Amino acid sequence: MPGEAAAVIGKSVQIRGEVKGDEDLLVEGLVEGTITLNDNRLTVGANARVQANVSARDVVVQGTLQGDAHASGRVELRAGCHMTGDVHAARLSIEENAIFSGKVELNTPASAEKPASAGSYGSTSAAPSGALFAG
Repeated sequence: MPGEAAAVIGKSVQIRGEVKGDEDLLVEGLVEGTITLNDNRLTVGANARVQANVSARDVVVQGTLQGDAHASGRVELRAGCHMTGDVHAARLSIEENAIFSGKVELNTPASAEKPASAGSYGSTSAAPSGALFAG
C-alpha cells in the first residue's frame, strides 16, 4: 500500500537462498540466490551486494547487482551502481555514471494501448546520455 515502509535487509545481514514477498523490499546487505516480489518494488541499496536473479514490479539498483532483472514495470539504474546481467522490463532508466553490462529487452506492458516495438540491445549499443556500458 502507498505510504507503507519497505521491509529492510540490513547491511550486516547475509542471505543465501530464495527471498519471496508481497511488500516492497530494500536490500542493504548481501543476498545470493533469487528475489521474487511480483507486485512490489525491490531497491538494491547503495552498499548492497546482490548476486541473484530478481523479479519485481519495479527494480531500483543503487549498489551492486549481479544477475538478471525482470520487471513488469521499470528498472532504474542509479548513478554509481554496478549491474552485470540482462534486463527484461517495460521501461528502463539509466542515470549518468551507472555501470551496466548485459542485454536489454524492453517489453510492451499489457495495458498499453499502442504496441511498441521491443528492442534488444547489446552492451555495446548506444547508451542514454552519460550512461557507461562495460562489456
